[in-house]
Amino acid sequence: MNFSEDIRTVFEKDPAARGFWEVLLCYPGLHAVWIYRPAHWLWANGFYFPARLLSHLARFLTGVEIHPGASIGRRFFIDHGMGVVIGETSEIGDDVLLYQGVVLGGISLEHKKRHPTLGNGVVVGAGATILGAIKIGDRSRIGAGSVVLQEVPADTTVFGIPAHSARGGAAGPAQLDHNKLPDFCGEQMRRVQQELDELKKELAKK
Repeated sequence: MNFSEDIRTVFEKDPAARGFWEVLLCYPGLHAVWIYRPAHWLWANGFYFPARLLSHLARFLTGVEIHPGASIGRRFFIDHGMGVVIGETSEIGDDVLLYQGVVLGGISLEHKKRHPTLGNGVVVGAGATILGAIKIGDRSRIGAGSVVLQEVPADTTVFGIPAHSARGGAAGPAQLDHNKLPDFCGEQMRRVQQELDELKKELAKK
């Protein structure tokens, strides 16, 4: 485990982090990842019960539930953390950022790949749910509260229920700009209003 890299990641992705001891002792998302790693090692080596027991302890202590069978890359950060659920066959790349309440869930009872795959640099906003064995491409952004049921290409922003897509993902410092999402409903309403105005003009000519 690269503790120093994990701590640097917190400072890079959370402007509220003020000191080493604060990060070390007061970040449950970080603690959840640290407990996940030995649990994952146990799972990968066939020690399923102690792996699940350790992950259950992490859930109790941090409010974050990471199945030990999940695969997680480097510099992964869960901000705030409470209510995050990461399913057994989830795969998470490097430099991924999750906020509280995120669910990476499965949609099948079959013993196969049934949870999402997140590419490198993906950002998932608070309360978002991603379901099924779908891939979220590198540097994509999932808006807060979104429900994602289909694959998302790289460098794409998705938002809404069910999620709609727009161009532009997030890389580097832009990861924290997950509030900058297109107004899909507003844009649709503007188009409807424009069509109504044009119809009124046509009717006025008759």
